[in-house]
Amino acid sequence: MRHDFKTLADLFDYASARYAGRTAAQFTTGGQTYTYAQYKESCENLSRILSNFGIGAFDKVAILSENMPHWGIAFFAVTAYGRIAVPMLNELSASEIDNILVHSETKAIFVSRRQLKKFSNEMLDRLNLVIDIEDFSFIKHDDNAFTCDGRVATPNPMDMAALIYTSGTTGSPKGVMLSHRNFCASVLDSWYAQPENKRSVFLSILPMAHTYEMTLGLLYPYSVGARVCYLQRVPTPTVLIQTLKEVRPTTILSVPLIIEKMYKTSIVPTVRGSKFLSYLRDHAPRLLCALVGFKLRKTFGGRLHFFGIGGAKLDPEVETFLHRASFPYGIGYGLTETAPLVCAASPFKTHIGTTGPRTHGVQIRLDNINPETGLGEITVKGPNVMMGYYKDYERTQSVLSQDGWFHTGDLASMDAKGRFSIRGRLRNMIVGASGENIYPEEIENVINSMDGISESLVIERDGRLVALVKYDENALDWNLEGQDKFIEELEKRRQAVLDFVNQKVSKFSKIKDVEIQKEPFNKTATHKIRRFLYEKKQ
Repeated sequence: MRHDFKTLADLFDYASARYAGRTAAQFTTGGQTYTYAQYKESCENLSRILSNFGIGAFDKVAILSENMPHWGIAFFAVTAYGRIAVPMLNELSASEIDNILVHSETKAIFVSRRQLKKFSNEMLDRLNLVIDIEDFSFIKHDDNAFTCDGRVATPNPMDMAALIYTSGTTGSPKGVMLSHRNFCASVLDSWYAQPENKRSVFLSILPMAHTYEMTLGLLYPYSVGARVCYLQRVPTPTVLIQTLKEVRPTTILSVPLIIEKMYKTSIVPTVRGSKFLSYLRDHAPRLLCALVGFKLRKTFGGRLHFFGIGGAKLDPEVETFLHRASFPYGIGYGLTETAPLVCAASPFKTHIGTTGPRTHGVQIRLDNINPETGLGEITVKGPNVMMGYYKDYERTQSVLSQDGWFHTGDLASMDAKGRFSIRGRLRNMIVGASGENIYPEEIENVINSMDGISESLVIERDGRLVALVKYDENALDWNLEGQDKFIEELEKRRQAVLDFVNQKVSKFSKIKDVEIQKEPFNKTATHKIRRFLYEKKQ
């Protein structure tokens, strides 16, 4: 891979010419199949259409769609010609979409038919151009805007390439300004962390509007001439297993929840249901992991060499299994504000419970280290760090120091080999009655290790720690809710959680109450629980 990309235009022009005849992107079931040359031609055509309607350099163009090859074409048609992309997550409500369009001063949008249902006539009227991303036809265009004066420009490294709004888990939306330099630095960091090439086949399963998938799953594979395959259907277990057999990907980017769910709902029950496998679990656990690992790699198509995990902390039990099973998983850590990569450990260089060392070109230090625990806040400096928050000088100043260090808000310790172990978010930390620091994420990891529990959240209420617990889908029959037998079962499970957890944690971290949730937790696009929604209900 070339190491001197300065802008996304450089990356786009180089890869389009170098890999012209190779397949760049396609649906797994056929359709929207593009070679690199066809990809570029489509981008040029779209850019001309935007220019015809007066949308030129530095104008903002939103993208709101499910994953598809056309998503990437729309992105490059915007960014490679000096415009600014405003990617939006599909989970956004109509009001959130409207707020982003207004705040960002977006002039045009590429939108899928499914997402178009969220748009009111008033929202459409504010836009000069609305394009159906599925076939690039016009949904709405303003004839008065057909001026042909939307001049494009060759972007500079420090020009904004994308404006990405993130509410994360805090409920406070931020418009993160990422430059061409930010993206190019993170693409290069990705190559140093996990080299890919033109023979690589990526399977895209995470939302493309999230920086993790946008950078590592779109820009990076494009820069090395790889092929990216997109699912046209909802990735149910049945669909995914069939797709893995057909595509036989070499590279997949994921979040912990996906592999954790596969482990808890498929691998663990399979072992329990087999006398032979149960025997191996008790007497030869490493052999069991080797056998199951072989089967797992075969399920993924047999040629997987990188299963990247990021976005949240991986369950230690699941990671221990993956490690022993020689499954080619890698661990990464990053944020939208860092475009996103900060730390990474490639397959077979992982160390259980850590994110791996810093990536190439990134500086990391721990600030305000607690001498007793060794914990400090991760701060980052490098060409991948954002320009700031859009129209929000005060918030930018609160996280970016004058000399360019970005304060992540994540608490971690560092070992002798430079690997970071993240304990939780600084803002999530709970201060106990005697001043001790309590990290709810650590208690949640203990709860989630219990059989039948899908996920949990620990919050503070009136000085007491309360655990909100969601059981697996079929663990409780909520149709019996209110009946004596159901109430008894609920109380039995509640007490079991209390007993199990309070035996495992320190006296400061003991939970006082357990509430069993009927509905799944409200989550972000990367499957992190929106913690603020439940803290507000106290």
